[in-house]
Amino acid sequence: MAMNTFTNTIKNDLARTELFSPLTMSSATTFLWNSKMVAQINCRGYMTSQFMQPEPSKYSYAPNLEAKTFIQPEQPYYADHPGRFFYIKNEETGEMFSAPYEPMRVELDSFCFSAGTSDVKWIINKWGIEFTITLSLTKDLVVELWSVEVVNGNSKALSVSIYPCFSIGYMSWMSQSADFNAELSGIVATSVTPYQKVEDYFKNQELKDLTYMVADQVPDSWCCNLLTFRGEGGMHNPSMLQETRLENKPACYETPVGVQQFKQHLLPNEKQNLNIIFGPAKNVEEIKTLKAKLLAKPEQFKDVRQDYSDYINKGKGTLSITSPDADFDHYVNHWLPRQVFYHGDVNRLSTDPQTRNFLQDAMGMIYIAPAVTRERLLLALSQQKRSGAMPDGILLTDEAELKYINQVPHTDHCVWLSICLQAYLDETGDSSILSEQVAFEATPDAEPETASVKVHLDRAMQWLLSATDARGLSYIEQGDWCDPMNMVGYKGKGVSAWLSLASSYAISCWNQVCETYYLSSELTNAELSESKKTIAEFASAADTLNLQVNKHCWNGDWFARGITDDGNVFGTKTDVEGRIFLNPQSWAMLSNAASDSQYKLMNNQIFSQLATPYGVTMLAPSFTQMREDIGRVTQKSAGVSENGSVYNHAAMFYGFALYTKGQNDLAFDVLKRMLPSQQNADAQGQLPVFVPNYYRGAYYQHPHHAGRSSHLFNTGTVAWYFRSVVEGLCGLKGCGNDLLIQPQLPSHWPTLKVQREFRGASIELNVIKSDKIKDTVVTINGEVSAQHKICDVQAGQTYKVEVLLPLEKLSLPQLTIVMGVSGCGKNAVGEQVAALNNRVFVDADSFHDESAKQKMASGTPLTDDDRLPWLARIQKFLAMLLDNRQSCVLAYSGLKAAHREMFTQLGFELNVVHLNVAQEVIAARLEQRESHFFDPKLLSSQFDALEVPSSSEAVITIDADKPLEDIVREINQELSND
Repeated sequence: MAMNTFTNTIKNDLARTELFSPLTMSSATTFLWNSKMVAQINCRGYMTSQFMQPEPSKYSYAPNLEAKTFIQPEQPYYADHPGRFFYIKNEETGEMFSAPYEPMRVELDSFCFSAGTSDVKWIINKWGIEFTITLSLTKDLVVELWSVEVVNGNSKALSVSIYPCFSIGYMSWMSQSADFNAELSGIVATSVTPYQKVEDYFKNQELKDLTYMVADQVPDSWCCNLLTFRGEGGMHNPSMLQETRLENKPACYETPVGVQQFKQHLLPNEKQNLNIIFGPAKNVEEIKTLKAKLLAKPEQFKDVRQDYSDYINKGKGTLSITSPDADFDHYVNHWLPRQVFYHGDVNRLSTDPQTRNFLQDAMGMIYIAPAVTRERLLLALSQQKRSGAMPDGILLTDEAELKYINQVPHTDHCVWLSICLQAYLDETGDSSILSEQVAFEATPDAEPETASVKVHLDRAMQWLLSATDARGLSYIEQGDWCDPMNMVGYKGKGVSAWLSLASSYAISCWNQVCETYYLSSELTNAELSESKKTIAEFASAADTLNLQVNKHCWNGDWFARGITDDGNVFGTKTDVEGRIFLNPQSWAMLSNAASDSQYKLMNNQIFSQLATPYGVTMLAPSFTQMREDIGRVTQKSAGVSENGSVYNHAAMFYGFALYTKGQNDLAFDVLKRMLPSQQNADAQGQLPVFVPNYYRGAYYQHPHHAGRSSHLFNTGTVAWYFRSVVEGLCGLKGCGNDLLIQPQLPSHWPTLKVQREFRGASIELNVIKSDKIKDTVVTINGEVSAQHKICDVQAGQTYKVEVLLPLEKLSLPQLTIVMGVSGCGKNAVGEQVAALNNRVFVDADSFHDESAKQKMASGTPLTDDDRLPWLARIQKFLAMLLDNRQSCVLAYSGLKAAHREMFTQLGFELNVVHLNVAQEVIAARLEQRESHFFDPKLLSSQFDALEVPSSSEAVITIDADKPLEDIVREINQELSND
């Protein structure tokens, strides 16, 4: 079988991403959804599905009870994991295989897993027969639509049996069974949802406790009993398939399964089809209705699939780009709006979405269906307390209750109101929403109160300011945006530096809304005066928040994360774990709490400590043991989720902040690394059909696991990603009645073309870089615009915009390698050289994996086989810095000339400094060194391995047996003379 990777393509005007081996990315998935269900589909045939009734429920389980789980991070797949498998038997030879690939794992002649926007296909060839398996959904029913198309490409007839095998699993410990229903010509599994309380009996009356599997053909045989079907062969080679027919065996309080046999005799070049519906139902009558609606005529299947495709295509967005990066275009034009649409359209299939998620997901809908954003904003505000506080979750139905994490008090929810509202107003100009009357949450002890959206937002901002301690920093209670940081403030004293900065930014956003969309409305003189006074007070309060964070949480090179109940500032240089967090740095940029000089310091530390080839991690180093003053985030596995992964939601805040600072290259790199890529396919294991919520971090602690995708598609990342592309990269941001034209192309892009719908107008943007100009030139419909904006945008109009950007003259980033044997002082020297020259410092020793460290600690020298993967990790990291145009200083032993030669090929302007120190001097230093994995006994092996740089290498040699400041001064002089 060919070991190909994936490709992006367009077929029938719809996007597809295709994988050509079940082995190269065995965990690759995609997902389908509608308003009532969602399913995640693995390339090898495993599948996890869920539907709403109204709370999340299952109809296909594993053989163990798992009713309360859904899609797990880094979902583990195992032999009995729920799936949709098709066993295929050659009736003439008795040979068998399974499609798509599991559970038999027989080598196929060819394999294609084709993820489309509204369906999933597998195209498989074996024995000269092509099998095309297709899964789709309907627009509004809880049912899976499966079809199998079989084409005999042989010159002779062939007989095969197709055995669809769909997991039903352990449905209930109270009652479960399955049998073949002759009237339906299909399998029906029945259960009773377990309960204990009497009142739950009545609640459960409307639950769909049946699972059905019905085809458009009568099966030749069937089996509903999982244990009997598997027999001694297991799922890899079920005993029952060794017989000519299945045993027609029901399940009676036994684990059920849905297996049916369909015999097909295929003439040369003949094509045959099989259609199957699978899903939950309340009773048999409902199944009969579904069968009549979906399977009575062949065209019904096709029609409902088309309806579903039309539904999904409603979310294709208002933006299309053509850039030098075709893979980036493919994601932005097709998969990004699809993922945004999923979040905003169905609220992640939840009845009580977290308030922050609900609002940010609604923000993404401004580019797809802004009316939905408006509706969601008003719904959220209708559940706001009179104090201005927001609930932890938004209830979407009268029966819904706050559950799980929404029963834990968090303090950040008000922040997202003004941010989302500003994005909505900039996109739509709908200032009427500010005067919309919305009731506050009703309480039994008070008269109903209704107020304008403007008043609601004022109270939300005032609540943020009131929820602060004596220092003026925001209380965190049991979590802010970071849910599992639940013990920083559970005693009522802990504060969040991030939330203080986010509050400052949110207040500034609200002020901008008021200045742009409220003051321009028809106000009396008294109202205008009062509004301006409120704006000034809010501006002063935002500045005060910034000042207090600087006073109490600036760490010299970056901002701390917060202060615990017991007064411990954490996320600082003194912390061994959780030394630096990304969010405070990003939001210090957004809130303008960070000065230009602070930004440069923060940026160096972000690249030194947080950046990886897979993106920027949320914190570093990852926690490896519980800290009771921080909380359960420290108990999560190192590098997983909020504990130091490349948590894409946080990384996207950073990318958005970089665009606001005009850091085009750094911002685009954040966007690009977030996408699953060909070059990182082995590590990530994911197709670029969605951005996951995280990639594994702990890049230095667990390098062999770094980059692995969570495969979770629920993430607040995508709304910010879309906004960053539109407002940052393309530079098309609404403001009042106008559209600003401020594209921010990465330096390596010479052009960009954009088609954009904005307030009913069509924008055709063409960006070109030119060495003939010094300043940006914007022309709109042939006329130069000195203001770089389309004024008073008119619906129905087409605006042809050309932007000429001056071509940047960029110098190469510099790489300075400070080399020498262990103990020569290269780390101390390198850190000083990096700090004095505002460069990123990189310690090569941090890239050793645990086995290499243990080897050196035990006194065993490293071999070249040990060093090569270490060097590969270093070079991959340096390549990431080069992509971001970051000059750096690398402390690296550089013992072998051949290894040093590798660094000349990276693309930096390279300088190598050799610290030359006598062996006896270093031996004395090593005896005094503490907490380092290097065994001093290995020093002689280092000198033995050292290949002293020759004159042809142009290495700067420094006598390092002198004070540190003298060494650094001499190096800087040599570098400046170079």
